[in-house]
Amino acid sequence: MANETVIEVSEMSLAKAFLSVQAAANKKAENMKILDLHEISSFTDYFMVCSGHSDRQVQAIADSIVIQLKEDGFTPISVEGYREGRWVVVDFGDVVIHVFMDALREYYDIEQLWHDARKVPIPAELYITSPSH
Repeated sequence: MANETVIEVSEMSLAKAFLSVQAAANKKAENMKILDLHEISSFTDYFMVCSGHSDRQVQAIADSIVIQLKEDGFTPISVEGYREGRWVVVDFGDVVIHVFMDALREYYDIEQLWHDARKVPIPAELYITSPSH
C-alpha cells in the first residue's frame, strides 16, 4: 500500500510539472525542460526550467504558472525573485519551477549543475497555447 501512495504522489508531481509547461507556453516561454530529481534529491521530485527574453516576460511566465496551478488546486510554498524578474523560483514542494532570463540561465547553467537528473520528455501537445490565458 505504501508503494501505491508513492506512485500517486510521483504521478501528481509529474502532472504538476506538465501543467507548468502548459502555463509557461501560454506566455511564450522558451527552452522548457523537466528534470526528474526524485532519485537524486531529497527536497523535490522535479524541476521545470524555462526562459524568457525580458524581466516582464519572466514575470508573466511565473504569473501564468502560479495562476494555472492554483486553478488546479496547487498553491506555491514560495515565490522568489519575482520583483527583479531575472530568475524567478516558484516552489510547489514536489515541483520547483525556475524561470530565467536567457543570459542568466546560460550563466547559472542549472541543467549542468543537475546533470545526473533524467530529462523528462515533454509531450508536443503541451506546447499548444490556450486562448484563455
